Amino acid sequence: MKHLSKLAFGQRKVILTLFIISLIIGGTIIGQAYFFVAIVDRIFLDQQSFLDIVPLLAGLLLVLAGRAGFTWLHGRTGVKMAARAKSHYRQAIIQKFSRNPIQASLKGQSGRKVSVLMDSVDEIDGYFSNYVPQMIQTAVIPLMILIVVFTQHIYSGLIMLITAPFIPFFMAIVGVMTKKKSEEQMEKLSAFSGKFLDTLQGLTTLKLFGRAQKQKDEIEKSSLGFRDATMGVLKVAFISSLMLEFISMLSIGLIALEIAIRLVVYESIPFFSAFFILVLAPEFYLTLKDFGSAFHTGRGSSGAANQLAEELNETESYVEWGEGKLSAGSKPPSLELDNVQFSYGKEEGLFALENIQATIPAYSQTAIVGRSGSGKSTLLHVVAGLIQPSEGRVKVNGEALSFYQEHEWFKEVSYISQHPYLFSGTIAENIAIGGRGSHSMNDIKAAAQRAGIAELIESLERGYDTPVGEAGRGLSGGEKQRLAIARAFLKRPSVILFDEPTTGLDLKTERILQESMKDLSKTSTVITVAHRLHTIKNADQILFLDQGNLAALGPHDVLMESHPEYREMVQLQQGGTPA
Repeated sequence: MKHLSKLAFGQRKVILTLFIISLIIGGTIIGQAYFFVAIVDRIFLDQQSFLDIVPLLAGLLLVLAGRAGFTWLHGRTGVKMAARAKSHYRQAIIQKFSRNPIQASLKGQSGRKVSVLMDSVDEIDGYFSNYVPQMIQTAVIPLMILIVVFTQHIYSGLIMLITAPFIPFFMAIVGVMTKKKSEEQMEKLSAFSGKFLDTLQGLTTLKLFGRAQKQKDEIEKSSLGFRDATMGVLKVAFISSLMLEFISMLSIGLIALEIAIRLVVYESIPFFSAFFILVLAPEFYLTLKDFGSAFHTGRGSSGAANQLAEELNETESYVEWGEGKLSAGSKPPSLELDNVQFSYGKEEGLFALENIQATIPAYSQTAIVGRSGSGKSTLLHVVAGLIQPSEGRVKVNGEALSFYQEHEWFKEVSYISQHPYLFSGTIAENIAIGGRGSHSMNDIKAAAQRAGIAELIESLERGYDTPVGEAGRGLSGGEKQRLAIARAFLKRPSVILFDEPTTGLDLKTERILQESMKDLSKTSTVITVAHRLHTIKNADQILFLDQGNLAALGPHDVLMESHPEYREMVQLQQGGTPA
């Protein structure tokens, strides 16, 4: 809430505008009451004609129009302030995610992130569009009315002064309940969003393993939990409205009783003053009551504000790039892992890379091996420059990777994963995206030929203009991999990172890809996350990871002799059991 308040009152021009508009609205409320009472007083007591009160009617219409117009302007100003605040938060969250998209995608549920970006940001709207404007109005209008009432009748002013604090006192009590309930509601919504999206993404797998019903029950349980939390917030809101109405009506009743006694019994107050106060009293308490409702809305935003603050304050390392240029020579750059460390967060029980020290010469082939969860893909992400080491450095030609410009490094690197992403478009467009600039169709065809997919493409009715669905829909896993290899041939990178793209493919497709990868490695430094024994054997050096630590380093034959755990892993693979 402090952050919301700081952001709101940091917009000084908007706050000043709201204050001035509130003063004008307060003036129109008092003017409206004055003209209305004056008209009634002159018609029924002074017996004046219609023509005599025409100026008063014109004044009444003018202040009514002014009140309506400035009330609209006041609300509009609040809406604009809310729009700026929501834009600020969304940009901040998107920038945080975009600074390190890999880490952002791997940490936490996608549905929860979408919920924070959309639902939580929308939830704070009421704080800026309703609570802050109404708070400024409440600081101005009741005070103006109270001053006017004191000038007319001191005892009515004292009743207002005594009864008014009951409303903020009750609001403070309700606010504590609202804050807790709203935080619970936002937490339930985030959990429901994360669970729902995760289930949709894995629906096919759940069906195949007969777990769909269980997940359906989980979603139902989560949705009912969100329903109960929402109903809890509404319950507090209804009770709050009821009590505010009760306090307001009781206070107005006390004022009316006191004025009636003095007007009828003691005749110590003129009719004009009595009627004027009775017209102003509901306006006085209405403003306080509206602030009570706005206060509930503002406190209801606290749960969303806490989620936003938690998301924005969560520290995440991201790659900071420099201004250095990578000399584009005929020789690939040499790489060095200098005491590299990285963790996704030990508090979440996730693994960490610890003290990785290795040198990768130009033109060499390096294999990264280890059991599942040992940190192989994470190390590849670090080498690629997708995530920043928490300690240590990745050096390129003796300089830290962060010394170079981002585009200078990425134009020299190709990363081919097990699941390359293909975009909605033509086959030619999906190959061309891997290049360094504009490429002719002949270049694209040559890259496809070297990747072993040209024959398949040319057999299609529309050839290279054949449309591909989002995420490569319509293509097999092997075809996607060969298109990814074609991108690399088109780019001609000096450093190639493979996350064992042949895993899970049929033997024919695997042989085609292996030949293509072998062709690529002739002019590049190759680093491969390896699972297949033949890939490991052909590597110049092997990095054997064990729970994030570099357990062994060297060629295959040496490690087979000197490291029992490596030998055991290889023997399991030879027996058909995957690593």
